[in-house]
Amino acid sequence: MTICTFASASMKAFNTAGTCRPNEHYMVDITERLEIIRKMVAKGDYFCINRGRQYGKTTTLKAISSSFTNEFCVFNLSFEGLGDSSFADEEKLYSRFVYQMADAFEWTPLEGLDKEVAEYISAFSESHDEKCSEKALSKFISNVSHRNSKPVVILIDEVDQAGNYPSFLKLLALLRRMYLDRDVKPTFQSVILAGVYDVKNLKLKIRTDEQHQYNSPWNIAVPFDVDMSLSAEGIAGMLAEYKADHGLNFNEKAVAQMIRDYTSGYPFLVSRICQIIDAEQWTWDKEGVLKAVNKILTEGSTLFDDIAKKLDEFPELERTIKGILFNGYRYSFNYYDKATNLALMFNFVKQQDGAFAVASRMFEIWFYEYFISQDKNSTDFIQGMTDKSQFIHDGILDIPLLMERFVVHMNQTYKMDHDNEFIENDARKIFLTYLRPVINGIGSYHIEEQTRDHDRMDIVIDYLGKQYVIELKIWRGNAYNERGEEQLCRYLEYFNLQEGYLLSFCFNKTKQSGMLPPVKLNGRTLIEAIV
Repeated sequence: MTICTFASASMKAFNTAGTCRPNEHYMVDITERLEIIRKMVAKGDYFCINRGRQYGKTTTLKAISSSFTNEFCVFNLSFEGLGDSSFADEEKLYSRFVYQMADAFEWTPLEGLDKEVAEYISAFSESHDEKCSEKALSKFISNVSHRNSKPVVILIDEVDQAGNYPSFLKLLALLRRMYLDRDVKPTFQSVILAGVYDVKNLKLKIRTDEQHQYNSPWNIAVPFDVDMSLSAEGIAGMLAEYKADHGLNFNEKAVAQMIRDYTSGYPFLVSRICQIIDAEQWTWDKEGVLKAVNKILTEGSTLFDDIAKKLDEFPELERTIKGILFNGYRYSFNYYDKATNLALMFNFVKQQDGAFAVASRMFEIWFYEYFISQDKNSTDFIQGMTDKSQFIHDGILDIPLLMERFVVHMNQTYKMDHDNEFIENDARKIFLTYLRPVINGIGSYHIEEQTRDHDRMDIVIDYLGKQYVIELKIWRGNAYNERGEEQLCRYLEYFNLQEGYLLSFCFNKTKQSGMLPPVKLNGRTLIEAIV
């Protein structure tokens, strides 16, 4: 676990270990998000906050607990740490549920909870310490909801811990029935569940009379479409506070946009980048951000450990991610497609222009590194490692020579006239596998989202503060090639580069492989190799 450190007794720190607290940690202002949630609670909505690991769920629940007290009495519960015995049967789980409500105000008074209601909860918990029947719990919920002067809201964090237990289904079913009968019998104003998995769609298997029965235990939940990513504006606000505290001078808006570009606002990644730059005393600019990104991608973390575990657990998920990255497949959302549903639920992908894209640039880099590392004993990886020393001169990557050597490697290793389908499907993976050991540990690369399709992609390499853009494409004729050159020029202009590179995979037997003469276009130099 990472422990927060402070520059002084009164100075805040960036936090990546557990819940963020406004008086201790630099945080992005989530007031707008909380206002949307407050309106949902005021309407009496029941819903699930399901997001990927370390996506700010627990911090959001804590913020709800502290900021909704003028209108509601909020119980913040958690299933984290509850052992198997707590889920042994529904009566035991009902007892633990009541105990957690009592425990919520044991040491600190709970704002919005009337004294006599607090005494009732404590007494009920003591008298139902081991078992609590469904009838007793139902009456308890109605009494608490009716007697308290403010509407009662229940938050339950880490519900993934309960996902495999039938007793959890029974608890949800009870809350659902009371919700449906709320016009005749008092119940909680709102129940909010939080976890990685979407509890609304959770299928629990229960054996009844030798048959398996499947249920959707939380079909009363309304969609939770609140954007929980951190915006560039929000990150800039956090950095402005940090800058003022430390007496620094840097462009927080530009740095915030760079962080957003790499993380897509994933809360843990945003905080970790800032935490590393602060701890290492790196510059708050592009170089500092890139160094922090590379450090995160090479260090161990529970976030990426969990991603690797999910890929291993769900092979269809791995195939989907590989299809997007290496083949440029454009998957559209289908509620009944398990792989895309999982990818979206885990925040591995996002919906963009009617199809799925990898959720963030950092995730994309990590996925590439992870999949390619599985091939580190391949001919392509070994050859890249062997050729590496030829390509680096005084910290500069010799991309033309790298492409030239790659062409030789391809011609020696693969029979293009027999393996066309294989090469077309795996060409980009082969090149990236060759490239990885060349820049590994020092540089990184990412793919520009707008250019990833089945025919082409633009790779942006960051190496020792310099950038290189290489377009990979399948040869579709001279006209298509000319359009590719024009598109590459636009990217070079965007990155303020004078030289760009094209690597074409051509399956026309009359086409000669090798390096082509440089092309001058719009004041820029394009260097092309054909495989």
